[in-house]
This record gives sequence, structure tokens and C-alpha cells, in this order.
Amino acid sequence: MPEAEQLPFWRSKTLAEMDADEWEALCDGCGRCCLHKLEDIDTGHIEFTRVACRLLNLDSCRCRDYPHRLQQVPDCLRLDAANISTLNWLPLTCAYRRLAEGRDLAWWHPLVSGSQESVHKAGISVRGRVLSENDVAADGIEEHVVRWIRR
Repeated sequence: MPEAEQLPFWRSKTLAEMDADEWEALCDGCGRCCLHKLEDIDTGHIEFTRVACRLLNLDSCRCRDYPHRLQQVPDCLRLDAANISTLNWLPLTCAYRRLAEGRDLAWWHPLVSGSQESVHKAGISVRGRVLSENDVAADGIEEHVVRWIRR
């Protein structure tokens, strides 16, 4: 059997070569990309907050309406192979970013560990750390900046 067939898809294909199912499987379910971010208009510096999109299930850290998220949340962004390298706000832990930068998936990634819970047990997900935007005044988001996400 050729070596490429023995490798998992994320090691044998580029992001652009992956099919839709493979692409979606790369999401580790951390929920970090669903957090509101604040950008300094003068410097471009981006800060993460602990305020999550209203569609994020705070326990599973998955979107409650993934198929329709772009219609329900107009500023939700669809990640794809063409834009992934331009999104400098993606956390260092993000599988899409890791692969785009030539790094492998982390040990806690569900595709590596075999468990959807490993991302939570490793403390990578936002589970237990965030609140819904429905519970925060629009002018109060600045009060919820966090420092536990490395970019």
C-alpha cells in the first residue's frame, strides 16, 4: 500500500484538496472562532472576548444552526482554503491554521484522540468560560476581554 494511503487525510492532502466532509471534520469544536472579537481601529490589534455568538451551544461548543448560520448571523464568516491564511485572528490551536502553517493536528484534536471530549478535557474549548451575547449589553462587550487565547 502506498504511503499516502496510509496517512490520515489531513497529512496527505492540502486544505484545498479536502472534500467537504474532510474540511468539516477538521473543526475540533473548541468554539473559539465563535467569540466576539474587538479590533483596535488604529493598530489593527484584535482582542478576544468571552462573549459568544448567540448560536453557539455553550456546552457542546458547536453551532446550534450550522447550516443556516450565515443567514442568521450576517457577520459569521465561512472558513475556506482561500481565506484561511488571511485570518490572522484565528487562534494558534485552530486546526485550519495549524495545517495552513505546516503544523500537524494537536494530540487533543478529536481526529487524533478519537474523542469529541478531548478538546474540552485539554482546556482548549470555551466550555465553562463564556457567556452568550444574549446575556451581554451591546455596549458592555469591552468588559469581557480575555487573555487565555493565544494568537
